[in-house]
Amino acid sequence: MPDLQQLQAILEPLFPGLLGVRLREASADRVVAEMAVRAELCTTGQILHGGAQMAFADTLGAVGSFLTLPEGARTTTVESSTKFIRGVPLGTTIVGTCTPVHRGRTTQVWQTELATADGKLCALVTQTQLTVPAAK
Repeated sequence: MPDLQQLQAILEPLFPGLLGVRLREASADRVVAEMAVRAELCTTGQILHGGAQMAFADTLGAVGSFLTLPEGARTTTVESSTKFIRGVPLGTTIVGTCTPVHRGRTTQVWQTELATADGKLCALVTQTQLTVPAAK
């Protein structure tokens, strides 16, 4: 299983790297990361774009799923639901904490709480990840 630095290195050249996702903890039971709210990630009013929040949460669920995959398998998101609770202003650091709700043979469900660094809940995201078996 890759360690935190190896996982971060995988994410860096990809979309999560562009978003600025920084992993703080990653295991099959919990993924925690942070993301600074920069102007490029905002919408009008200097508030973090909902799509950026969804992409951040999706990354955490995907990382968690990835850490449970059998050799050669991969994962992809097949469903995601986001409940926005409060806006996240420019200059804030958002923290995502993602935990598994269900781990089946072909699907996994992960829930991510997005909060400000001082613990104010911003969004709740639930996603379903499909396990795609290794090609034969």
